Amino acid sequence: MGHIWDLWITFGICGAGLGSVGLWSLRRRGGRSLSGYFLAGRSMSWAPVGASLFASNIGSGHFVGLAGTGAAGGIAVGGFEWSGMFIVLLLGWVFVPIYLRAGVSTMPEYLGRRFGGGRIRLYLALLSLGLYISTKISVDMYSGALFIREALGWDLYGSVGALLGVTALYTVTGGLTALMFADLVQTLIIIAGASVLAGYALGAVGGYRGLQERYPLALPPNGSGPCGRPRPDAFNLLRDPSDGDLPWPGLLLGLGIISAWYWCTDQVIVQRCLAGRSLTHVRAGCVVCGYLKVLPMFLMVLPGMAARVLFPDVIGCADPQGCSRACGSALGCSNVAYPRLVLSLLPPGLRGLMLAVVLAALMSSLASIFASSAALFTLDVYRRLRPGAGPAQLLMAGSGDIFTLDVYRRLRPGAGPAQLLMAGRLWVVAMVGLSLAWLPVVEAARGGQLFEYMQALASYLAPPVAAVFCLAVFVPRVNEPGAFWGLLGGLGLGLARLIPEFLLGSGSCGSPGRCPALLCGLHYLHFAVLLFLLTCALVLAVSWCHPPIPKVHLHRLVFSLRHSREPRIDLDAAKESPGVQMGDLEGAQGAEPGAGGVAAEMGVASAEAPPPEDPKWSRLVDINALLLMGVASFLWGYFA
Repeated sequence: MGHIWDLWITFGICGAGLGSVGLWSLRRRGGRSLSGYFLAGRSMSWAPVGASLFASNIGSGHFVGLAGTGAAGGIAVGGFEWSGMFIVLLLGWVFVPIYLRAGVSTMPEYLGRRFGGGRIRLYLALLSLGLYISTKISVDMYSGALFIREALGWDLYGSVGALLGVTALYTVTGGLTALMFADLVQTLIIIAGASVLAGYALGAVGGYRGLQERYPLALPPNGSGPCGRPRPDAFNLLRDPSDGDLPWPGLLLGLGIISAWYWCTDQVIVQRCLAGRSLTHVRAGCVVCGYLKVLPMFLMVLPGMAARVLFPDVIGCADPQGCSRACGSALGCSNVAYPRLVLSLLPPGLRGLMLAVVLAALMSSLASIFASSAALFTLDVYRRLRPGAGPAQLLMAGSGDIFTLDVYRRLRPGAGPAQLLMAGRLWVVAMVGLSLAWLPVVEAARGGQLFEYMQALASYLAPPVAAVFCLAVFVPRVNEPGAFWGLLGGLGLGLARLIPEFLLGSGSCGSPGRCPALLCGLHYLHFAVLLFLLTCALVLAVSWCHPPIPKVHLHRLVFSLRHSREPRIDLDAAKESPGVQMGDLEGAQGAEPGAGGVAAEMGVASAEAPPPEDPKWSRLVDINALLLMGVASFLWGYFA
């Protein structure tokens, strides 16, 4: 295409701006301590918290996936974003207060204190790594590579290599502080750039009214039969429970379960909330993120539908040969809806801005994943394996990740800091390599619809985790055997659906898959509900067969005891490191205030006074949360 220079110049300007933010944040004191590196010194205000929650959630996969699924099926996919408007409030008002009062830094650490033992923590770490690779890193790389391939004509894997090079430069930052300030800048870039493109796209089709009139007529020239035709319910958010592509019971219940897992238990998201300077700032950040979640429907889904109107022969192609000629994929071309809008509608300069927007979303998402997985390893695994490790060693280990350094430490117990750093870097490379190997699965799964693939995979693996966390918070009777066997049983049921579907194919219009209806006939969102309920039943049944956890171990770890002031004896105290607490992480350079001392070494957690909250601002945040729920309810009702 012409005017390639505008892509490079504009992207270079935006990249220099983001790099400046990263270098500035490196100079901040917070990056020198473990608390500063992983939790930004617990000093972030509501604006960076809210912006970072949004930017960590909106990766390049959302631009490609939401627009592509919207082009193929209409507005129902926007419900995936609008459900988060309610669940993010559940995060701020229910789960984060429990995590803060429990004094934890990672999600496996919470389960370790709630249930004791180490096998649940190991399971959650391994599952998190698997989901990071299959639903986040590989999806973001694939969608970013699609943009570069469309813009510059590069090969898909060559584009991925370029993205990895850019991301490698970007992720050398000062920990979570650098990421959250960069996320604040990236959120502004994402909203500004996507708003410009949405205006061009909807203007080209005559606005929302014109889109309603022209979308049903967006048929490919060679289309015949039902395949390739826009859905008659394309402008309905809630669809028929039996033959809808996104049935309303699954959209309300199944999606709620997946959203609860993502927003309330995922390390990438919760880590941002734990970095807040007070509970009021955390809740205000959740409200800001909730309001920002209104935008993807209008900035990504509707422009994707407009792309089908403007390019029906490409976006709506119905036969494999035509799709291969149009976009190089025989499974369909809906994933190129957003890149095609950028390259066809925007003038020189703005095209480079939009490429920078998508790549900024990609880099933010990948950097967040690497930072959170490093926190999981350092605070959950390495500190347990090396009880005497000091802050410098922990920060050195934090450059690595969860799984490989755990294995490496077991294979080489005498490894020094240099070897650990090298092992950490190699594990990042290994994660990238596994994600590259997974790219063909991403491209072929769910008929080539990227966002549907992400949600389907989460539906098969995430509900057991959501069930265990919900029961851990709300049901004190649940114990470690129940939680562990519930997780394993739920994983087995999920894999019993996942493996046949991926091996035999789920099929698409005109090409049914070979997976038997007994295994793959139930919609994936309905399957998520069933899997959640079965896991809950298994957890409760096994828990009732074993003695309950004494109350002395549960103070401030369950919802009913969240305000308890009694000392708590942690179940995992015998396995925790007494040498380094999160409050002792400045070492000799001046420790940050925090827990420690004799009581901590004995595994006794006292009830510390929470940071003071301004009643006026707390009420203001509560009122805005109610307003947000009203806005969300109106949007669901209006578009239902």
